Amino acid sequence: MKKPNALILAAALCATVIAARAAGSAVPNIVVILADDLGYGDVKCYNPERGKIATPHIDRLASQGMRFTDGHSSCGVCSPSRYTLLTGRYHWRTRLQAGIVNVFGEPLIAPDRLTIASLAKQYGYRTACIGKWHLGWDWPIPQDKHSLFQDTGGKNGEAHLSIWREVFSKSIPGGPATRGFDTYFGTDVPNWPPYCFIENDRTVGIPSEFLPAENFKGRNLASIQGPALKDWKLECILPALGDRAVEFLTAAAKEPRPFLLYLPLTAPHTPLAVNEEWKGKSGLIPYADLVMETDAVIGRVLDALEKNGAAGHTLVVLTSDNGCAPYIGAPEMEKMGHFPSGPLRGYKADVWEGGHRVPFIVRWPGMAKPASTCGQLVQHADLMATFANMLGIKLPDDAGEDSFSLLPLLKGGDQPVRDNAVNCSANGVPALRLGSWKLILAAGSGGSAKVAGTHPVQLYNLADDIGETKNLAAAQPERVTAMSALLEKLIRDGRSTPGSARKNDVEVAFRRHLPQAIPQP
Repeated sequence: MKKPNALILAAALCATVIAARAAGSAVPNIVVILADDLGYGDVKCYNPERGKIATPHIDRLASQGMRFTDGHSSCGVCSPSRYTLLTGRYHWRTRLQAGIVNVFGEPLIAPDRLTIASLAKQYGYRTACIGKWHLGWDWPIPQDKHSLFQDTGGKNGEAHLSIWREVFSKSIPGGPATRGFDTYFGTDVPNWPPYCFIENDRTVGIPSEFLPAENFKGRNLASIQGPALKDWKLECILPALGDRAVEFLTAAAKEPRPFLLYLPLTAPHTPLAVNEEWKGKSGLIPYADLVMETDAVIGRVLDALEKNGAAGHTLVVLTSDNGCAPYIGAPEMEKMGHFPSGPLRGYKADVWEGGHRVPFIVRWPGMAKPASTCGQLVQHADLMATFANMLGIKLPDDAGEDSFSLLPLLKGGDQPVRDNAVNCSANGVPALRLGSWKLILAAGSGGSAKVAGTHPVQLYNLADDIGETKNLAAAQPERVTAMSALLEKLIRDGRSTPGSARKNDVEVAFRRHLPQAIPQP
């Protein structure tokens, strides 16, 4: 419970922000749109020569703001990237050293950890999360009953129904509403159970059957069997998120206080449940059709800002949690002339650039120059410090430990705001960026790719080798050693920003990848 003086301070801050808005000062609304598995090359403005998917609404957003060409998620898969975006802290400082939060998993964000939502909320913002959470909940499932929620046989008896009724009639703690968001609506993970919407901390309806088998037939639909609402349709998810986002923006724009909407879309991630009007529209494969449908939902959100008079004083961020998944038909699309990773090597899950270099667009009227591009290194983690800087505040020492403000870049500057960054593969293999140099502490991708080199580490100069084709590790052992030492320091300090040393939540597992001796050329 907050202390009385903290409550008074929060109320005063809220009143200050509302007064500033009334006086016409630049305290913008914030909308963060996080696409799911949208590749760097899936957006036309990022891949004009080898991109065959029409993305007019994202392209329009880029034409109205700043397009970052060296923007990154912290990992090649989603839960880690979501943690870092919301907290400004690298995911590998937590228990999630590899992989993602498991089905019916526990919360990854600690209850006292500052998020972009709780930061904004302290300053009077109305906050909402609409979409895919995938950061865990305190599911009220008895330990000995978990098997009844993932029966691969797909047949439910009274034992299933009884525990489902019991569990899904209760509140589900530990979700977005406890991590800074006033409201939540979404599906948590669209291709995992429970197959229903969740609103705030309760399921919308009580799942009463296993998801029918037709939802698992064919390629890239639902992936884990489990409880579902009767007549649940995978196709309904994305349009419903668009509806809720428009509804929120319409209502929030009428209030004097600013708003923050975090919109983590479920697409174009699987299930590739394309609605009828979009089937075949791309002329490629269903994934490409879903990219176009996702772009249209983004267009609806942007149109809602315009219609409600909020676009001129709203900061919009559009990005993706990681690269395109290769299993959705990437090789097939490449044969048809579309390259989802553009010029980059690798795909989702990889530590190569295609795994985590993502579309990253910021529109901020009056601040970010329209149709501008920025080639400086930036990360999802940087949103926390950017929003704090925007509000004119200094982050607490125990928050945003890996977050650097993008404000100098958005104002038109071209000096680095960070000189290093760490990215990980799905399996936890780390890569360190230092300027244009990139060190990977493994011989392969650390993800789904099977290709591996003969040298135990990889070193690339991305300034002249964006495709990571020339491994310079054997030729530059001193650079490998120096960069390895820097990575060790970033681990040891518990932060990459200035400030007092912090503790990581657990021992950092990828420390074992740090080379003890570097082979000579």
